[in-house]
Formats: sequence, structure tokens, C-alpha cells
Amino acid sequence: IDGVRVGSATSGLTSLQDLPLEQIERVEIVRGPRSSLYGADAIGGVIQVFTRRGKGNAGVRGRARIGAGSHGLREASAGLDLRGARGGVGLDLGHQSTDGIDSCRGIGAPWYAGCGMDNPDPDRDGYRNNNVSLRADFAASEAWQFEAQGLRARGHNFFDADPAWGLPDNSKVLQQVVGGSVRYRPSQALGLRLTVGRNIDASDNHLGATYMDRFETRRDSASLQGDFVVADGQVLTAGFDWLRDSGGVDGPFASFDTTRGNRAAFAQYQGRFGAHDLQASLRRDDNDQFGGKTTGGFAWGYGFADGWRIAASHATAFKAPSFNELYYPFFGNPALRPESSRSSELSLGHDGGGWQWQLNAYQTRTDDLIVYDPTLFIANNIEQARIRGVELSASARLGEWDVRGTLGTLDARNLSIGTNHGKRLPRRPQRSARLDLDREFGDFGFGLSGILEAARWDDVANSLRVGGYGTLDARVSWRFARDWTLQATLVNAFDKTYETSAYYNQPGREFGLGLRWQPK
Repeated sequence: IDGVRVGSATSGLTSLQDLPLEQIERVEIVRGPRSSLYGADAIGGVIQVFTRRGKGNAGVRGRARIGAGSHGLREASAGLDLRGARGGVGLDLGHQSTDGIDSCRGIGAPWYAGCGMDNPDPDRDGYRNNNVSLRADFAASEAWQFEAQGLRARGHNFFDADPAWGLPDNSKVLQQVVGGSVRYRPSQALGLRLTVGRNIDASDNHLGATYMDRFETRRDSASLQGDFVVADGQVLTAGFDWLRDSGGVDGPFASFDTTRGNRAAFAQYQGRFGAHDLQASLRRDDNDQFGGKTTGGFAWGYGFADGWRIAASHATAFKAPSFNELYYPFFGNPALRPESSRSSELSLGHDGGGWQWQLNAYQTRTDDLIVYDPTLFIANNIEQARIRGVELSASARLGEWDVRGTLGTLDARNLSIGTNHGKRLPRRPQRSARLDLDREFGDFGFGLSGILEAARWDDVANSLRVGGYGTLDARVSWRFARDWTLQATLVNAFDKTYETSAYYNQPGREFGLGLRWQPK
């Protein structure tokens, strides 16, 4: 988020659900292994979230939005930017709350998986989020630029629990990202950037009003990167990364507190030679717990004919286990090994004649893939796994319609020796497709999105099947005045009943209505 590494070192996940959409300007996804510049654990890609930034000439600009919808949805946000000749400051505030749905349908004896209870609370599981975003930037000269930003989101999340187990049924969560950067660019041939930041991911868990336990992670990071133009069309990037994860759990069922640091040096070369372009990268990590590891990658691309392009790449990466996977009682496994991967990709694409399309074929082999093993009730390593797939993406302007679509097939297999050899990895659909259609009619906008996903398995042994599904979403907007827009959404229009994880309900048909004020 804004150049700062985020994620929980206890769960190993990132709390994307707590990031307020109204505070986000854009999201960029970099596909494929990107271990050299972004971190050795960037096995499948990198998600970069950029919060709102003040833009344009000097002056004062405001914005606001209110919304409501099904399941008691209530939303409100407002923001203000003040820009001067050399920089500016900005503030955004937001609120979201919903009464939610009954999120867990239960399991039934003798199975223990999914929601993890036989008789979950038959109540609605609500959520609320209050958030604030602050930012400032200043250009001291043509060469020097300074930026600072902070995002803080406080949430309260209710979920199902079996009263007989005495486990928490609600959490007060915190997601906070604070960071800053200094950029020095004295010429087009040289650029230096120093970025520092801290991410706090925490949750205080309760059973009713009774405190039960607390999870907290503090992730501190710093990066120094230099970009050097060594010749026309050739750029060398080099730098250093530092990362320290601190955190743990405090409660009656589990208690631990630990810290792990990582230092790395990286380098990348990019060059263009006529119709050919090359990229080569290398990274060396020194992890406090798992020692040294070298990763890297190589990519080649070739543009030919009229708008055609072919590319190939190969890269390696590795990922350390999370603190919960290592230490959490009755779940953790201190003997876990880090994941290591080797990925290759081949792509063919064309851009021209009003069409853009690209076909990607890829394969990733992972040693010591970390999964939860329900037969052992702990996190465990799958000795070897292979993920192989093909994806076609395309976009076009057909008359007055903007059309975008993706079609993919995935074969994710457990290749370890044993009873699960050849079985599919859990929670990965074998086929998926999406189609988006959008059109503007004067002051009106209209859009449709169709999503299809095939069945998947929810466990390592392939004994628990989750069925496939298809949904249709619709959206309408009306700009009834210069600065005012009315927006309506309809999600899962045909009220499809489906699950993406076993035993967890989806909300069914939902609608939303919003009013936005944003001066041009």
C-alpha cells in the first residue's frame, strides 16, 4: 500500500477486506514471480494499492458520497485536498456498516472442517468500519520530492461460533499503514528513492463482551532503490531491502511473541534492442530464521508484424511460513520448511484493429507448499506441487460498447509421494470465465458482469467438493448535474446459492444505491 509492505505475520494473509474502497485511487496487479524488486515471497505476483492523491492545479477540492443497500448497508465518506504550487495535503474520512448475513451453515457431526462447529450461532454477522487517510507531498526542487501518508481503518467484525466451544464470536480489528518516501532525480539518467513504513494488523477477539485473545503484527520495512540509465534503452536497477516482522498471540488458548528479520540486496537489468527486449534480475535474502536464499528471473519479448508480440520468462521465489503456521498451539508445526518455487510463462498477444488480446500459458512447481492438513490437524508441507494453466484475456470497443473478458483453465496438482499423489490442490477452480460489458448513453452509464467458476475441492484428500456457480451483476449511473452522480448496483441478480469455501454462505442477491458529489 503506497509502497509499504503489508500483511499479517501471524495469519500470513493481508486484510484486504478492511481496506476502504473510497480511500483507494487505483489497484495495480503485476502478474507472475516478481521476487527481485518486490520481495522473495512474490511467488504469483504483486498487488499494489494506491490511496487517493491530490491532483491538478493549486486550489481546494472536495468530494463526498453516501450509500445504502441490502442487509442494512450504510456508507458515507468525504474528502478534501489543498494544493499549492509545490505540494499539498489531503484528508479523507469514511464509514461503512452492514447487518450482514448468517455466514456459516454448520457442518454436522462427525466432520470438523470449514466453519469448525456443529451448531453455529443462527444470527446475522455484521460488520462496521471507520477509517481515515492523511497525505502530504512537497517538491523542494526539480530534483527533490518528499511524500508521507497514513491510512487507519478500525473495524468490528461479527462471525459465527459454537456456544459449546466457548470461542470468540466478534473481533475489533485494526489495519494501519504509515509510510514516507524521498526521491532524488537530478537527471533523466539517475533516480534514487528511499521508502520507509510500518504496517500494524491487529484484532481483539471477544465472546460477546468478554475479552478472549489478541492477535497483532507489526511489520517495519525500508527500501533504497536506484535506477541508472546506462545507455539508450537500457536501465540498471539496484537496491537494498530491510523487513522486520514482530508479533504474536496473547490469550488463554495460545500465547507467543516472536520477531523475524530479513535483509536483501537486489539488481535488475532492462534493455531494448530493436524489436527485442530483455530483463534479468537477481536477489539475495538473508532471513534470521531460514538463512540465505538466492532468487532471480529472466524474461524476453519480441514485437513483430503489426501489433504482435511474443514473450517468455522464468523465475524463482521462496516464502517463509507464518508465525501461526509455526507456533500456534494445536495448529502450528515448528518443523515447517519454507516454500520454494520455479515458474515459467509463455505469452502471445496482439494489439490493433480495435482489439487487444493476450494468451498466457504458465507453470509453477513448488517444493514444500504449506497447507493445512485436516488429517493431522496442523499446518504441513506438501513435498511437491505443480500449478499449470492457460488464460486468455481480451478487450475491444464494439460500436458504443466496451467489452472485456477472461477465460482460464487451471490444473493444480499434489505431486508428493503418498496417498494424495495426483490429487488437486484445494480451493482452486479448474475453469473460470468473466465478461464485462459497459456503455454510456449521454449522462447515463450501464454495465453487466458475468462470472463463471467450475467446481473445486476444499481439502487435500479431495473428499469435500464445492460446486461451481455462475452469477450476473448489473450497474447503472446517472449524472443528473455537473458534479452529481447517482449510482445503483445489483449483485448476483438471479439470487444464485453457492459457496466458494465449504460451509460458508454467500449473501445471495444484493442491491446498492449511492449518491456521489465530485466537482470537476
